[in-house]
Amino acid sequence: MDFIELAKRRYSSRKYKNKMVEEEKLNLVLEAGRIAPSAVNFQPWIFIVVKGKNKTNIQSCYQRDWFVAAPLYIVLCADHSKSWKRKDGKDHVDIDVAIAADHMALAATDIGLSTCWVCNFDKDKLIQVLNLPTEFEPIVILPLGYPDDETDVNRHESKRKKLDEIVFYENFK
Repeated sequence: MDFIELAKRRYSSRKYKNKMVEEEKLNLVLEAGRIAPSAVNFQPWIFIVVKGKNKTNIQSCYQRDWFVAAPLYIVLCADHSKSWKRKDGKDHVDIDVAIAADHMALAATDIGLSTCWVCNFDKDKLIQVLNLPTEFEPIVILPLGYPDDETDVNRHESKRKKLDEIVFYENFK
């Protein structure tokens, strides 16, 4: 599939079928995150897969009806002890984890699965639920499953800004 078509097919699904994701497909999505680029190739992340009875603990950190229906969650965490910091102190770990999450979301779309970036969770509670060490910070939860809704792939044309609104050459005008 053409990359632009794949990117247009990806959407934030909030409705999932009651069907478990096969290990082979889960591993493909995880592999897409593993091979994602990161600043100085430090790969400052861990991916925690949560399924089965442990899902309830994650659900308590983000209480939405649609979220409960996802068959599993991937929690992407940043390892601040391993991330690259620019000379001015800017920590690039959020950027690195976001790239990995996007690779995972696109890979999921490519194999017929769907996701939705969840960032509005109770961070402190999630740290406690996952028993994370202090250097780790949960950045995003990706529910993963088979979509039980349909999206209009042409929605990008009506909901996205036009190139001439966001692209400038040499000088901002």
